[in-house]
Amino acid sequence: MQARTPLLPYPAIPQRRPEMTLSPAIFERRESRVRSYSRSFPRLFASAKNATLYGADGRAYIDFLAGCSSLNYGHNDPDMQQALLDYVASDGIAHGLDLFTEAKQAFLAAYEETILKPRGMDYKLMFTGPTGANAVEAALKLARKVTGRTNVIAFTNGFHGMTLGALAATGNASKRDGAGAPLPGIHRAPFEGYFGPDIDTADLLARMLDDPSGGVDAPAAILVEPVQGEGGLNAASPEWLQRIEAIARKHGALFIVDDIQAGCGRTGRFFSFEGFGLSPDIITQAKSLSGMGLPLALALIKPEHDIWKPAEHNGTFRGNNHAFVTARVALEKFWSDDAFAETVRTKGAHLETRLRAIAARHGLAVRGRGMMLGIDTGDPQGAARICARCFDEGLIIETSGSRDEVVKILCPLTIAPADLDRGLDIVADAFEAVLAGEGAFPRAAAE
Repeated sequence: MQARTPLLPYPAIPQRRPEMTLSPAIFERRESRVRSYSRSFPRLFASAKNATLYGADGRAYIDFLAGCSSLNYGHNDPDMQQALLDYVASDGIAHGLDLFTEAKQAFLAAYEETILKPRGMDYKLMFTGPTGANAVEAALKLARKVTGRTNVIAFTNGFHGMTLGALAATGNASKRDGAGAPLPGIHRAPFEGYFGPDIDTADLLARMLDDPSGGVDAPAAILVEPVQGEGGLNAASPEWLQRIEAIARKHGALFIVDDIQAGCGRTGRFFSFEGFGLSPDIITQAKSLSGMGLPLALALIKPEHDIWKPAEHNGTFRGNNHAFVTARVALEKFWSDDAFAETVRTKGAHLETRLRAIAARHGLAVRGRGMMLGIDTGDPQGAARICARCFDEGLIIETSGSRDEVVKILCPLTIAPADLDRGLDIVADAFEAVLAGEGAFPRAAAE
């Protein structure tokens, strides 16, 4: 086994006021049973900085979850934090519906200058409700409005949200079972590799759409994640995605890319499909878009498809000006040049090397791309035991996949290299212990 990397010294834990420390029993007494992450990580957390969460008892935990990729820039980035404090202290507008505000103006200008122009992209930004599901709902609704069709093609193992339209496009049975209503309007197609390496799933879809008796209604849109985060870190190849876009174009459907979890640098570029030669009609974003974990979601829409009537789609919290403030800082700090992306690619290569060594030792496979990687254990109970043991050793990490069989790493992209290695040491030890039959009692996997 590789020698453990020493843990970096952490800053002093802020003192908590006595009145802020409550009994955890309040959660059992008053919070809904629908909660999930707290079942896997049953601690009272008090503060956080970059890639470290601190319990109320002062214990430090390395964070390989990062708000499920909502904290790509870590917890409480000091520049975003200060900008938000200054904005609040100056009585900046917090809630603005879709009014013109200085905070929104500054964000739009930063997005145009740091993201759109350097990539030669021309999109309108539609601010939806505050979550990724809201952005997906808006994208599906607009595609149906533009084309006059209702059918949407989505893929096996895809995850797009928990509201009814986005949930219909989601593959996972346990999520779909919670709907309590039919989930129509979706044709499910196999993602790349679903039937193994010898079956061309893009060719299967093309044949079914070309055949008048193929049974697939002409689609309004084809919706796809370049890397399926919740579905098991399935990474589509550029060639397959190009084929899927070409199929959409041939059949008059909009090509929608869901970049909610895989975007904002997670795969080493701002968009997870950069360099693939794609030109989506709509791109959905959320999670790390605000930079600091504040709710913010949008749909990037090609101008010719922006045919909404005023207020035809809206949301009370589409004008989160606090999120505009932190998102602007994130764009200007991390995306004004390629320096940050290069560090992410370097860390991603190191992460892949470490994970491949762990996987090879146990005859397993690595899944994903960039800093969105994991090890497929093939065993949900084993993966749960590994994650539980990691937590006992001071590491927060979750599972993904159809049966929660993939141990998934989504650490902040800003994590210090020594902390990344320290966390990976814990992962390696957990695999060794659990697969040797010494694992902890399994807890339910977080979702």
